[in-house]
Parts: sequence; C-alpha cells; structure tokens
Amino acid sequence: MLVPVSWLKDYVDIDIDAKELANKLTMSGSHVDSLIDKDKGIKKVVVGKIKKIIKHPNADNLVITTTDVGDTELQIVTGAKNIKEGDYIPVALVGARLPGGIKIKKGKLRGEVSEGMMCSMSELGIDQQCIPEDEKHGIHILNKEYPLGTDIKDVLNLKGHVIEFEITPNRPDCLSIVGMAREAAATLNKKMNIREINIEKEAGDIKEYLEGVQIIDNDLCKRYYAKVVKNVKIGPSPAWMQSRLIDCGMRPINNIVDITNYVMLEYGQPLHAFDAKMIADKKIIVRRAKENEEITTLDSAKRKLNNSMLVIADNQKAVALAGIMGGENSEITNDTNAIIIESANFNGRNIRLSAKELGLRTEASSRFEKDLDAGLSEIACLRVCQLIEMLGAGEVVKGHYDACDDKFEEKIVVLNPANANKLLGSEIRTDKMLEILNSLELKSELKDGIIHSIVPSFRQDINIEADLIEEVGRIYGYHNIETKPLIGTLTKGEKPTLRTIEDLIKDFLTGVGLNEITTYSFISPKAYDKICLPEGSIKRNSVKLLNPLGEDYSVMRTTLIPNVMEVLSRNYKYGVEKASIYEIGKLFIPKGEVVSLPYEASTVTLGMYGKVDFYQLKSVVDLLLSRLGIEGYEYEPEKQHKSFHPGRTGNIIKNNHVLGIIGEIHPNVLSNYGMKERVYIAELDIEMLALLSNMNKKYKELPKYPAITRDIALVVNDDIMVKEIEKVIIENGNKLVESVTLFDIYKGSQIQEDKKSVAYSIKYRSYEKTLTDEDITSVHQKILDALADKLDAKLR
Repeated sequence: MLVPVSWLKDYVDIDIDAKELANKLTMSGSHVDSLIDKDKGIKKVVVGKIKKIIKHPNADNLVITTTDVGDTELQIVTGAKNIKEGDYIPVALVGARLPGGIKIKKGKLRGEVSEGMMCSMSELGIDQQCIPEDEKHGIHILNKEYPLGTDIKDVLNLKGHVIEFEITPNRPDCLSIVGMAREAAATLNKKMNIREINIEKEAGDIKEYLEGVQIIDNDLCKRYYAKVVKNVKIGPSPAWMQSRLIDCGMRPINNIVDITNYVMLEYGQPLHAFDAKMIADKKIIVRRAKENEEITTLDSAKRKLNNSMLVIADNQKAVALAGIMGGENSEITNDTNAIIIESANFNGRNIRLSAKELGLRTEASSRFEKDLDAGLSEIACLRVCQLIEMLGAGEVVKGHYDACDDKFEEKIVVLNPANANKLLGSEIRTDKMLEILNSLELKSELKDGIIHSIVPSFRQDINIEADLIEEVGRIYGYHNIETKPLIGTLTKGEKPTLRTIEDLIKDFLTGVGLNEITTYSFISPKAYDKICLPEGSIKRNSVKLLNPLGEDYSVMRTTLIPNVMEVLSRNYKYGVEKASIYEIGKLFIPKGEVVSLPYEASTVTLGMYGKVDFYQLKSVVDLLLSRLGIEGYEYEPEKQHKSFHPGRTGNIIKNNHVLGIIGEIHPNVLSNYGMKERVYIAELDIEMLALLSNMNKKYKELPKYPAITRDIALVVNDDIMVKEIEKVIIENGNKLVESVTLFDIYKGSQIQEDKKSVAYSIKYRSYEKTLTDEDITSVHQKILDALADKLDAKLR
C-alpha cells in the first residue's frame, strides 16, 4: 500500500518529517517497507514553452526547437513527434540531474547545438505502468500555462514522500488512506479530521435510469448500494487527482474512472461505474453465473464462467464479474450520458477463489478477498458523487438503492486492565488505556473497573480481550515497556516416544549398512498398478490432491513399496550392482467418506538387491526387533499380497498384532520396474513397534556351566513349517533348551516325494548345575516323542 504523506495530511495534522513519521508508525505496529522520495533526485528541470520548431537540416527524424524557459531562450534538438509550437513542457537545463543519476550536458546532435532536453513522464521518474496511454510515448505536455522557469517539481507535485506499507490480511481497513490516517492519528496522539460528505444538489429521479436492485445469492453479496449520475462529461481528471493516483501506483484514465479509483484508495472500498443505457430493463441483478456462461471483461478477454462465481447482471446478460472486473458490454465511453455507480460488499472467499480460477487478480479483488466492512458501501458511493459534482463531471440524480442483507451488529469486547499489564509486563494506567482505545475509534468506557469497548464495523479483527491488549501495547509502544525477566514454570522437554523410536531405528539401520532415502509423499495412481495391487485393494483408496503438480504426483501414498522400488530400479538401471536402502515416512489413510484430514501412519520400509537373499533381510529385521526389545514374534506365510512372491513372503506377528511384512518381490513387479535382479523388501509399522517395544534392558550373569549339544535329523511332511518344529522342541525342553539351530534341509532320492529331511542342533544348558548325559537323555527323548506325536516326525 503506497501512502503519500501529503494525502495523510488532509486527515491528520502531521508536524514531523516523513522519516520520523515512518519510524513512529513502525513502532506502533505498521510494517513500513520503504520511504520513497517523490523527486527522485531531480534538479534544474523547469517549465518551458516551445516558441518555434524547424526541421533539422541533417536528420529527417529530428527537429530544432526554440524553447523559452523564462530568463532565456534555448535551442533544443529533439526527435519527439507529439510537440507543437505553444506547448508548455518540462525542460532539463544544462547541468540538470534526472532520476537514475542522469546528468544533462550541452552537446551537438547531427551538427546542431542542443542546450538541454525536453522530458517525458518516464524520464521524470514516473513508473511506466502509471503513465496514461496517450503519454507513454513522447514529451509530457503540461495541461495548462505555468510561469516559465518554474521548478517542475512544484508544477507536477514531485515534492514530498510516499510511504510504502505491507498490510497484513487481517487489517483490510488499512488498505486505504483513511485507515492509515487513523493509525497515524493514534500514533501521534492527534485528532483525526473527518470530512463531512455533502452533495449540494440532486436532480431528477433514480427510477428514470434504474428501477431496482435484486440480490439473488445473498450468501455471496452482503450489500449493494447504487446511485445514478446524469449529464456525465467524460474528460481528464484534474492534475492534483492524477498526481495522487500516480503516487499510489495507479494510471489515470478519465475523470469518472479516476474518481472511483481515488475513492477506492481513500476509503478502501472498490467501486464500479456502468453505462446506464447498457443495463437492460433498468434492473441490476446480483446472481451466480450460469454454467459455461461467457462474459468479455474490460481487458477484452472472453471468459467462461461456472456457477460458483458471482456476476452483476441485468435481465438479459452478465455485465460484470462481481468484485473483480467490469464487462465490456457496459463500459463507460465518450458517448456515455448517465452512469450507475456500484458500491457493494461481496463474500471474500468467493472473490478470492473466483479470481484465482480465472487468473484475474485486480486492485478490487485484492481488497474484496479480505472481507471488507459493509458499512463502507454507502460512504464510498456518496464520496464518488460528491467528487463528480465538485469536478463538474455530472449531475447527481436524487435517490439510491440499498440492498442490504447483512446488517452489522456492534460487538462489545471487555478488557481487564490488570490482565493487560500482566500480559504486557507493563504498568499502564487505566485512563491511558481508555485514551488509546478511543483514539483508534474503539468507543471505550470504564464500568466497575473493567473497560467495555464497542468495536466498529471496520475492525473485524478485534474479537477477544487479547486483541484489545495488543492495541493498547502497540500504540503505547512496546519500546516504552520496561524489559523484565520471564516469569513461569520451566518444564523439561523431551521427544515423544514415536520420534525416539524413529531415531533409534534410523541409527540402527544406518549402522548396519543401509542407506537412508527420502521420497515424495505424493505418488501417481499408476504406481499401484506397477506393484500389482488388485483393483479392490484398500490400499488404492488414496487421498487425492485438489491441486496436484501433475498426474505423477496426484495422490498421497498408502504404501512405501512403490517409492522404494523406484529408487532401487533407478540405481539398477544406472549400473549399481547392489543396494540396501530404507525410508522412514508417513502413509496417508483416508477417514471414510467424511471430508477430514487423513490418518498418518509412520512406517519404515527396507529394500535390498544384489548378492543378497531373504535371510539377510530377515536378519536385519530380527536384529532391529531385538534392539527394540521385541521378543516372541513369529513369521507366518503370506500368499495373498500380490506385490510379493507367494512362497517367499511372511507377515511378522506378535500377540495377534501384525508388525509388518517381509519377502521377495514378485517377478511381475520386477518386470514392471525393468529389473532382472531379485529384490527383497520389508515394510514395518513403526507405531506398532513403538507400542510393543521394551527399552528396559535386563542383564544376567554369564553362564557358569557348560552346554551340551545334540544334533537330530527328522523326516517330516513337506508342508510342515520350520517354526512348528522349533516350537515343539522349545515347549518340551523343560527350560533346558538354550537354542535351536536349523543347519540342513534335504529333499532327494532317499526321501519320499512328499517328505523332507530337516536337521537341527539343540543346545542344552542349566544355570544351576553341570548337566550329565542322564539329565539330557530324558529331556531329549521327550522332545522326540512330542515331535512324533504332534508332527508325525521320524528320526532319519
């Protein structure tokens, strides 16, 4: 927001320089981005009058002028095409300085002496986007006669300063000169000069031009205020108005458009003017657009709309995009005789979304999207009418329409002065608090020791006591509050259990030689096809992004297997012979049909290929679970998961809880990723690991007594799992079995076709005495009997 200090002075008696004002406003909470000097270093540029123009003898595109600058006449050579004899122009004298450090010297152009330079608006430091279209090319022609030799800074109002503010979204009231004047008055402890808006003469009847305003979609339009001006005279706006518009970064266009822009800058309320004769049936209708309805906007672009957007229409067509831009079909032209002035209040969220969808963000939409004060509509419209009357640009018609669905109800917020001082660490007197709040137009009074403040409609950001405390603190000045030590209870912070477990897992896996990877949380829906998930799989139920980067990043992942496979396959294609990786990340699980944030599950996924097998990955998982203190888990065959090989995959189970899955990736999946090496992957639920982990370590002394080892070879049915045999051995070992180690599995000519031979080494040990053969024989026989009875196992 660009705020000319001279404009602020219309409302506040500012008796300090611009730099000090900017510093004080900064200290009271207004974010000053920069302080701009309007003259931008201009020196020795004066008003001149072209007395004579002759053709340059040596150049077709140049002319020689005789220019009177008051005390002398200068010969100036120029290539400008828009000048004529009698024009008053800015002349940079020899020795003059222009913005950007340019210095004017006496010189020759094609053999003819040139004693200065005629200046365009851009050469005087005016931003290109603020220069009127007819002034963008050529010398600036002054709009009237001025005393020759007058400093151009006085003529074009190029003296003084402009303060640039960064306005936060919660303070739309500050997107105006009046709003910033209110801040300046409170900061400087001055009274604000509120100007009364009067229209001296109104003629005719508004119904001759406009018979009514109807708001159909009142959820998107809170208020629509309209007046009519007749006998409109289109022309340029006065120099003072153009100067202020340029200072605020806007381009002057014509008197009517300039007045609406001027009032928007002054009060923060966007306005629009329609050519009254272009409104069919003399009726304004505020409605949602029809699906695929089209409108050509003032920028000559044809835009297709949908029914989420709001338009201003008549009985036949849309004439404007509400709160964004007017339509070309109701544009004011030089033939316009009567105008309808719109001053409305629209739903901020709808304006923001519509502008974004159309790719059309304007000065109006940038204000409306912040939810403006509905009370501004009438004030701003009357101010436009006042300026039109004052500048002789038309006659105001008697009457108005005010379609208002949302009447603002005043809020009363209370403040306990003791709470304010406690929170601020200050000792501000109650009467000072009242003075500060009232200076901000928060009508406040003291009742039974409590301050009651009536919040005006333009301060929608004030709702609770803390908001009032902030107002008191910033205007009083945080720099005026004595620094005091913090008072409070200190608590020791620590990481949550889940984060601690994640860190432990990360340290362990990195320590055993795996490399950590990090991938995007959003993936392509086609990734589920690549890992061969069935069509009805619950893992295909993903959270879809509303605004994805592309199809490849359009859903949130429900498994890390595609991410790990992408990294492994990329390394494989680059010729990396072996890789061992892991990723700790989130899975995003939708919560049914209800629109809400998804459940985020923490997962660790390990992947390997190249001179490795299932048992190497299994050993890493076993060591990890041991590191977490998880015991008594089992591996159960998993044959339904289509991403894995059905005969080489298992679920990790403990107490009926599934900790994860481990196995060899299915050849079909490998083919989808272009890999010919076997890949082994394990995916573990970190939250389940954290739930079952036991980080309390118990130590016992080393065994004093020796162990006895017995080997057995058993013939069992081919479908019996190794874990079943080990379970029987341990259960019948009378607590003397220290370990059971499988060292051979054999199938061949000496074994029946549906049988297999398994060989185990069983280690027996007692912590109470040295075992003898007699001690072992009975236990060993008991184990053999149990194996024969439960599994039909026979000694080989």
